[in-house]
Amino acid sequence: MSNHQKRLSVPNSWPIERKTETFTVKADAGPHGEAGVPLLIVLRDVLGYVDSRKEARFALDQDQVLINGDPESDETRPVGMFDILAFTEREEFYRVFPGEGGRLALTPIDEDSAQSKLGKIVGKQFVPGGDLQLTLHDGETLLVSEDAPYEGNDSVVVENDSEEIVAHFEYEEGALVTAVDGQHAGEIGTIEEIQVTPGSAENNVRIDREDGSIIETIEEYVVVIDENFVEDDEGVEADDEAEADADDAADADADDEDAEADEADADAEAEEADGDDDEADGGDDE
Repeated sequence: MSNHQKRLSVPNSWPIERKTETFTVKADAGPHGEAGVPLLIVLRDVLGYVDSRKEARFALDQDQVLINGDPESDETRPVGMFDILAFTEREEFYRVFPGEGGRLALTPIDEDSAQSKLGKIVGKQFVPGGDLQLTLHDGETLLVSEDAPYEGNDSVVVENDSEEIVAHFEYEEGALVTAVDGQHAGEIGTIEEIQVTPGSAENNVRIDREDGSIIETIEEYVVVIDENFVEDDEGVEADDEAEADADDAADADADDEDAEADEADADAEAEEADGDDDEADGGDDE
């Protein structure tokens, strides 16, 4: 089986240029199905941390790249929606989030937020022993008690280390959601109405955006999120802006100091020139 595939045929979720080269790396079997993006593409094409597959393999051998809390050494491992990427040496943390046109994008988050990940419940069934098994959107399965209050299309937050559910968000009207695919991918709002469609067709969901406009998409594309989920991202952006402002202020102070030093040098040179003129005048008098 080939380790490459043509760029023109990759899924829309892959954040790569399609016409610059003919082939790209092929994702290995793993979570997220066909929508999963090989880790190599994230490291090379998105973040620019490496320039080649060889460099990516060397970097991954250092156990400094974590996906959902686990060190990853395979550059073809699929990365997908809501995965958490941590770069321990750089102290950088990202959440995979839907971007424009359904392409996966990396959203910076803080270290605390990187300790857990969000998952949409796409299946549930009873297993021998009486437990209830939940299947999440990335293929991960969780065992919970048979009377656990989880339903399909609900979202849960799973702690990376313990793999325990630490938060639960119900899929219902009024819930905060984001669209992860389709023409409205990446947009956030609250569910105004869930339109149940008879038969096997997908239910439609009407979403009220913050600006008051209404968008409509199918139920499969909708994921329930929490307000903290959005605030974490905004908080990191605010911190980045504060750091940028501090850097600008420091640069401005440095520029002022340089200007003052230049002015002092100019004054000193002027005084020295005046002294030379006085000496010259004295020589003429003699």
